Amino acid sequence: MNIPANLKYTKDHEWISVEGDIATIGITDFAQGELGDIVYVEIETVGETMDQEEVFGSVEAVKTVSDLFMPISGEIIEFNEGLEANPEAVNKDPYGDGWMIKVKLSNPSEVDGLLDAAGYQALVG
Repeated sequence: MNIPANLKYTKDHEWISVEGDIATIGITDFAQGELGDIVYVEIETVGETMDQEEVFGSVEAVKTVSDLFMPISGEIIEFNEGLEANPEAVNKDPYGDGWMIKVKLSNPSEVDGLLDAAGYQALVG
């Protein structure tokens, strides 16, 4: 299982990478493995400002649909449109081509409350 040390994580299995006041968000390698083959990513919240832990979309796999939760508060400024034609990128490269949204942070201090790689590793065993 791949848990990059440079990212932060949530108990709901989202990852976040922060550069300045912009965050890139996706689901973890653990999450995509548990979901199985991802067939659709639905995110209709671009342009909305959302609070931490609010549902920003969903991911549909062959056997289940799972909600996606905001790791931090902010405005969703971009959706990875490559996922419309290739949702399987989330399975193949969850921390690269499989990213889901970019967010303009409204409360950067929330990042400090997220799990580091060791904390996430302990969560998923």
